[in-house]
Amino acid sequence: MAFDLLPLPYDNEALAPAISAETLGFHHGKHHKAYIDKTNAAIEGTDLADKSLEDVIAAARGSNQGLFNNAAQSWNHGFYWHSLAPSTNGPSGDLADKIDEAFGSLDDLKKQLKDRGAGHFASGWVWLAEKGGKLSIEETHDGDTLVDQGFNPLLTVDVWEHAYYLDHQNARPNYLAAVIDNHLNWDFAADNLARGSAWTYPA
Repeated sequence: MAFDLLPLPYDNEALAPAISAETLGFHHGKHHKAYIDKTNAAIEGTDLADKSLEDVIAAARGSNQGLFNNAAQSWNHGFYWHSLAPSTNGPSGDLADKIDEAFGSLDDLKKQLKDRGAGHFASGWVWLAEKGGKLSIEETHDGDTLVDQGFNPLLTVDVWEHAYYLDHQNARPNYLAAVIDNHLNWDFAADNLARGSAWTYPA
């Protein structure tokens, strides 16, 4: 089973000026596609060829770093596109209650996400995740992922430089503020929380 490059759930202009059409074109059409292509090439003709992307990630962790990096980055990027939205009304219902319980308020959560993202050394990902009914902010470095680590990821923000450099140069905090304040997909996060298990990359 070859994995496909997921189409963006919005048009290339939808996140501007936080993320420009040029950035999305390179990030989605070049970077994400390369991870997908390399994953497909690595599993072709192997026992993993018919497995889900989540199974490929779990099998490769600790045993095949090249495959793990490409498979995990394929998953992370698919999840990231859905973590963003052209506009947002903020969380509600159970998600809003759990945010208040864990962080005090939505504003406090946003501040912590920005601070953790800005302070993250080098490349990686900052996540809002659920485990055991409680929310937390998690970080993974480079191409690592939460999907096989016992967490239920709710949202993620990419802090690799290619996610923001064309639009914000080295000002990662500006990118984080623009995305976290205006473009987080709280409906997607609520769906992930309600499901109670990690999102799966579409076959």
